[in-house]
Amino acid sequence: MSVETDTPERARPEPIRAVPVRHPGRWVAVAVIGVLVAMFVHLLVTNKAFNWSFMVDEMFRPPIMAGVRGSLTLLVTAMLIGVGLGIVLAVMRLSENPILRGVAWAYTWFFRAVPRLVLAILFGNLGILWARIEFGLPFDRQIGALFGVDDFEARLFGFSAVDILTGFVAGALALGLSEAAYMAEIVRAGIQSVDEGQTEAAQALGLRRGQILRRIVLPQAMRVIVPPTGNETIAMLKDTSLVAFVPVSMELFFQIRAVGSRTFQVFPMLVAATIWYLLLSSVLMVGQYYLERHFSKGVGRSGRAKTKLRGIAAESGGTTGKADGA
Repeated sequence: MSVETDTPERARPEPIRAVPVRHPGRWVAVAVIGVLVAMFVHLLVTNKAFNWSFMVDEMFRPPIMAGVRGSLTLLVTAMLIGVGLGIVLAVMRLSENPILRGVAWAYTWFFRAVPRLVLAILFGNLGILWARIEFGLPFDRQIGALFGVDDFEARLFGFSAVDILTGFVAGALALGLSEAAYMAEIVRAGIQSVDEGQTEAAQALGLRRGQILRRIVLPQAMRVIVPPTGNETIAMLKDTSLVAFVPVSMELFFQIRAVGSRTFQVFPMLVAATIWYLLLSSVLMVGQYYLERHFSKGVGRSGRAKTKLRGIAAESGGTTGKADGA
């Protein structure tokens, strides 16, 4: 005996009506930002203190352009000193010789602790210590007096301090030697980021320590070194304004201050200085972008993100270990 059961037909579900999530806070933020931007534009257009016609007319005159060239020359000189000496200090920090490690640590400790403005003014007044800068045997006169020889001098050559320690040289040395301390830490972090297996494999092939560093380690470390070095270059461009207190006359900020003081238009010329530094920094940022992209070839997106995090950590004085764990 079979029992027939009626199975009701399943009702077709109604189509899902998707309602977009509303974000009223976003529109409030956009409205607030729009009002602030409009207020800022109104300030720029209507406030006569900017004196735009005077500023545009003055900021491209020959003295200002000479200051721009002087600042760029100072930037290149200081970074060459900083990068070259920083590589040497980084190798010394990683050396097995405790004396080399101690000297490199003392150097980085001193130049990272003293503000660059203080260093610039200090180097600008080094002529107080010496009338002449001479090279030779130290304590030569004292040694001569010890043996009864008067006026004994064992000096090879020397220069007048006034001729050598010009404002530009003093400023370049102050900025370059200070930058070397930061570059030493950046290069050291980059070298330590390379897998030790690379060095062991190169040693097994019979390469010397210098060859390993030049051909194996540094090329791979550049991916980590370049981003913070780009940040340091941009920071150095801004720090060239500090040598105006040495003083260095062929420098952008010095020339802009001179024009402002001479014409009693201080604020418009400060705005001109801001615009110049914005333009020059933007050019450097574009160059840094393409340089990073060149040295990041063959690295995935996560690797590039870690590289940028290392650069941010190095610029802010942090460690690269946090970037690796991010």
